[in-house]
Amino acid sequence: MNDLRQLPARLAVVRARIAAACARAGRDPAAVVLVGVSKTHPAAAVEAAWRAGLAVFGENRVQEALGKSAELAHLPPPQGPEWHLIGPLQSNKVRPALDLFRTIHSIDRPKIAAAVDREAAARGLSVVGFAEVNVGGEASKHGFAPDGLAAALRPLADLTHLRIAGLMAIPPAGERPEESRPWFVRLRELRDALAARPEWRDRWAAGGGWLSMGMSHDFAVAVEEGATHVRVGTAIFGARP
Repeated sequence: MNDLRQLPARLAVVRARIAAACARAGRDPAAVVLVGVSKTHPAAAVEAAWRAGLAVFGENRVQEALGKSAELAHLPPPQGPEWHLIGPLQSNKVRPALDLFRTIHSIDRPKIAAAVDREAAARGLSVVGFAEVNVGGEASKHGFAPDGLAAALRPLADLTHLRIAGLMAIPPAGERPEESRPWFVRLRELRDALAARPEWRDRWAAGGGWLSMGMSHDFAVAVEEGATHVRVGTAIFGARP
């Protein structure tokens, strides 16, 4: 296991880098949500990060997250961790997912959006979602195609218990952080185009919908390009076990 004593210092460095990126872009650091990607790390690491001031945690697998949440039941909401699902969601995992998650970054097809909306309606819940966009058109990744995005997302605007609040993307891998910049720009442009449309204009706050983009190696670039949520794992928690 990584030495948890180093975690507060790593978290402070990430926060400082977000603040510096915001300064370069003329943004308020308070407008950026830091999602600590705790997948594969133990509940003890989540608790250490939470006690160091991190509030939001991203998990890829529903069952793994449920297990950690149970271990951390002594940190109850609203004081305890806020859990976001950032990995692909299968239809048969929607029910257990909504036992824990109220924000899902990986709405990657109309079918899963409809399933989440139905289950949330049955429970009287309001769930926030990001529409995942496969900006690089990679066969290995999930998400809506950039071409025809407005038409593909139009039915999601009518959902009553799943509120699509913005877009998410995982750009093609690059060796340098700067290689991600064009993909972040592309996602922002797609968001801006949607925000001008009537079905989204009245649903999204001023300035358009949210942008979930940027990970440990490129989150500073993502913030410069308008990310509202960055998903950072290794830079906070260290290498995965």
